[in-house]
Amino acid sequence: MFRSKFIFIALAVFLAGGSAFLMTKSTDAQTTEPTPAKSATPTPTPPPDEEEGIIKVETEAVNVLFTAQDKDRRLLLGLKQEDVKILENGQPQEISAFARQVDLPLSLAILIDTSASQERTLPEEKNAAIAFVESVIRPSKDEVSVVSFTGESTLEQGMTNNVTRLRRAIDRVQFVPPSGYIGGGVVAPGTPPISGDNQAVVGSTAIWDAIWVTSAEVLGPAPEKTRRAIILLSDGVNTYGRKKLDEAVDAAIKSEAVIYSIGIGDDFYGGVNKSSLSKLSEKTGGRAYFPRDERELREAFKQIQEEMRSQYLLAYEPSNPAKDGTYRKIEIQMVNPELAKQKVKLSHRQGYFAKSENKK
Repeated sequence: MFRSKFIFIALAVFLAGGSAFLMTKSTDAQTTEPTPAKSATPTPTPPPDEEEGIIKVETEAVNVLFTAQDKDRRLLLGLKQEDVKILENGQPQEISAFARQVDLPLSLAILIDTSASQERTLPEEKNAAIAFVESVIRPSKDEVSVVSFTGESTLEQGMTNNVTRLRRAIDRVQFVPPSGYIGGGVVAPGTPPISGDNQAVVGSTAIWDAIWVTSAEVLGPAPEKTRRAIILLSDGVNTYGRKKLDEAVDAAIKSEAVIYSIGIGDDFYGGVNKSSLSKLSEKTGGRAYFPRDERELREAFKQIQEEMRSQYLLAYEPSNPAKDGTYRKIEIQMVNPELAKQKVKLSHRQGYFAKSENKK
């Protein structure tokens, strides 16, 4: 979540340091634009649709994107402003704008773990990621980058809307065995470690470093009118790196990126760390998925796509105007008694960093 001064709130901002990456853009790919989601619950006074254009709020405001799901994880598309309330650091805030978002531009980063624990599952991950890119990207609006990582992160493709380039970037991601690696988790004895201050340990996995550098240098500061997300394919077992999980979360929040985690791992290496991946996603307003086979993997990507197209955006003017750079906790609560009985789950970022007085 971010707090910025603006004239127009364009119902924006999504779905959203280490090494320096070179970013590229292209606009010559073509893909099919998905049909916008429609409200499943008609109401006498529906929330503003995106067709109504820009909501003008001439003040500093905080924008919060969120999704609503019933107990069966079905997305609810007919919420109204009076159905919810928002609190900052426990204090109720006055909502200044509310609308359902279905068509904002997407800015995504796909992070692919290529460590030894992914050796057997990587081909399925790549196939599912390619199918996701081909079905989601709209050349006129969306852009995606691809990052692979083990102990170090590699920018395979900078931000682009060219589906062909993205397909090639994902396709060339491969498991690169460390020196002395035989296969199946076996490393020949006597293999020397990689040395040097800027190089990772052989066979290491630096997940939090990868998220941090992707948030800070691939996605960068959050622009308006864009939803941002990181899709992480990994077992969630971090074995190396300078950054911690909370630092990775903070970097994602500052860049306005929601993290969707897809936990895939090999039982030979201990399986998946569900706790870390769940925490990572929940704190940024995303979800964690733990597919057991290729069918469930593709279903996870499908659900991510549907969720990104079925969000609400609300804006509020913080009752605490201090530009102190502090972290402010956000909570959205369901106040509609009927919906509360249905145990509706609201997913959103858990906080944001206030603007600092010495930053513009």
